[in-house]
Amino acid sequence: MENITESSSEFKHLDTMSVNELLTGINQEDAKIHSAIHAVIPQIEILIDKILERMLLGGRVFYIGAGTSGRLGVLDASEIPPTFGVSPGIIIGLIAGGDTALRSAVEAAEDNTTQAWKDLQAFEINELDTLIGIAASGTTPYVIGGIHTAREKGLLTGCITCNPNSPLAQAAEYPIEAVVGPEFVTGSTRMKAGTAQKLILNMLSTTLMIKMGRVKGNKMVNMQLTNKKLVERGTRMIVDELHILKDEAKQLLLEHGSVKKVLDAVSA
Repeated sequence: MENITESSSEFKHLDTMSVNELLTGINQEDAKIHSAIHAVIPQIEILIDKILERMLLGGRVFYIGAGTSGRLGVLDASEIPPTFGVSPGIIIGLIAGGDTALRSAVEAAEDNTTQAWKDLQAFEINELDTLIGIAASGTTPYVIGGIHTAREKGLLTGCITCNPNSPLAQAAEYPIEAVVGPEFVTGSTRMKAGTAQKLILNMLSTTLMIKMGRVKGNKMVNMQLTNKKLVERGTRMIVDELHILKDEAKQLLLEHGSVKKVLDAVSA
């Protein structure tokens, strides 16, 4: 395996650079992420197709990761219910070390090869479910162990990593390897690798939700009305769809609880 994520930065003497030079260098490196992800769209597409087959039968998606990778998985999973109006149990993110690790490092949590599968048992995980391991290096024992066991148990397994031919990619049935190159600060995978992982998670979960019927046109008509901004957004959607006055649209929205329910009621 070529450990690109730990390779030395292409920029020397960062500590002597001006602020402008630092910002320009980081931006220059970030520009490489787009092409790296574009190259793996075929792999992302295959994984999504396989996940959809199971989700339509009631399957769920689980993310597992450690450190930055784990936090990104939890972040993506936590944003799905309010955005698309689905149960919090549809896409679930787990991080090595538990919720404490979302804010603080938990010593040696990522080195336990059996803990991920133990963590998953709380969810009665089964063969309709999908497990996606997230690890920039592709070498995190917590993630590899979870993927190994899940695949042995008949679950669909995928991964997101930023090194080619890593142990994680070999363990997963459908690997996604977005090779973004050395980091601006050597080994700081919270930067390019983390950004690439976040973008791929966006692509996965958003596409899944659209294909599961949680979007109409280009609008998130199932979003939860958790604040004034979202009520206003929903009201505008109804005004645009039904060509009615704003006050009437808002009243319908608050009465039915979502844009989709309003539209369904009107068309019934």
